[in-house]
Amino acid sequence: MTQAPATARRTGRRHDREIIALALPAFGSLVAEPLFVMVDSAVIGHLGTPQLAGLGVAAALLTTAVSVFVFLAYATTAAVARRVGAGDLPAAIRQGMDGIWLALLLGAAVIAAVLPAAPWLVEAFGASGTAAPYATAYLRISALGIPAMLVVLAATGVLRGLQDTRTPLYVAVGGFSVNAALNIGLVYGAGLGIAGSAWGTVLAQCGMAAVYLAVVVRGARRHGATLRPDAAGIRASAQAGVPLLVRTLSLRAVLMIATAVAARLGDAEVAAHQIVLTLWSLLAFALDAIAIAGQAIIGRYLGAGDRDGARAACRRMVQWGIAAGLVLGVLVALARPLFIPLFTADPAVQDPLLSTLLVVAVTQPVSGIVFILDGVLMGAGDGPYLAWAMVVTLALFAPVALTVPLFGGGLVALWWAMALMMTVRMLTLWLRTRSGRWIVTGASR
Repeated sequence: MTQAPATARRTGRRHDREIIALALPAFGSLVAEPLFVMVDSAVIGHLGTPQLAGLGVAAALLTTAVSVFVFLAYATTAAVARRVGAGDLPAAIRQGMDGIWLALLLGAAVIAAVLPAAPWLVEAFGASGTAAPYATAYLRISALGIPAMLVVLAATGVLRGLQDTRTPLYVAVGGFSVNAALNIGLVYGAGLGIAGSAWGTVLAQCGMAAVYLAVVVRGARRHGATLRPDAAGIRASAQAGVPLLVRTLSLRAVLMIATAVAARLGDAEVAAHQIVLTLWSLLAFALDAIAIAGQAIIGRYLGAGDRDGARAACRRMVQWGIAAGLVLGVLVALARPLFIPLFTADPAVQDPLLSTLLVVAVTQPVSGIVFILDGVLMGAGDGPYLAWAMVVTLALFAPVALTVPLFGGGLVALWWAMALMMTVRMLTLWLRTRSGRWIVTGASR
């Protein structure tokens, strides 16, 4: 009778060590990524308002283009982790190389589409006549770095699948540092203006991709894995990524609808909404770090055929998600009056912020469960269900959010609609994990 609790405690501590070892470096690399845009903004901001406005438009377009392909990291992590769990490291690395080759092909396709369409994209995004030339120049130059950005995503997935989140952290920090130095040197030292900032970002991304490729190639040679492109493997990677692409596009649609509704509420409300969305995204980094650990750990357990280990890891990570959500929620609720003045001094913006952030605080435990279960099912390779669940969530969220202005609701009502969206996601993910249908063992799903 006393052995079972003691065994459970030892198992829990082992899972805790694994989660911490993977999640902490993952959090660091996640935070480093948006710093690229922040550095560009800080450097270009001193050139003038039109240049900064042009950067804002171009950066939004680039972020959207790259984030659509985030499945390169997620799908690769799950596939590589399964083969690691099965004890077949050469196959794991070959799987990772298929993802990297797919990233290069997609990157080339994006360049071919963006370069000629850049002026039209900038105009469609609403850039002013003075900002449009700067936005077009930045977008065209930065687009040359998209293949490198996608390789970074795929290679990050490879290393996460190999249970290594430290190397992505080191590469992200190094890339951020090089990007900052290149931006200052090229924009001011070489006098290239906004073009210098774009070239700095391209060179930094290419450097990061080169480091990742060197690490993966070294691993491939060590384990005798081929580096040649394999059409069947690339096709399989693409097929695994399609459901996650649908999931990502549905989630992006949710955020776009929310922003569109906030814009209809008034200038103060949309300004407050952008601040809330920024903070909500920052909180998501902390929860997503645990989810990334979940992808790697669950994939490894399933690859090893350990059903009980996968279930136990899932339960433990959900506990972590709830605890992290509670802590973050309390911090947001208590610190609201302190950090709101850092973003705006306008009372018309501060008032809706104060109430809306309380909604965000209350729903953080729900967000914790959502992010963890999302990571668990990604690690299990359960992409089709994730796609279906997110499409259903979008279908339920859209009419609720769009009726907020019709019934005189404000920003708080919009974010209660966001809370409903997260609750629906939680229910769909919980039902799936409870059913056990995600538990498919073996080197491949």
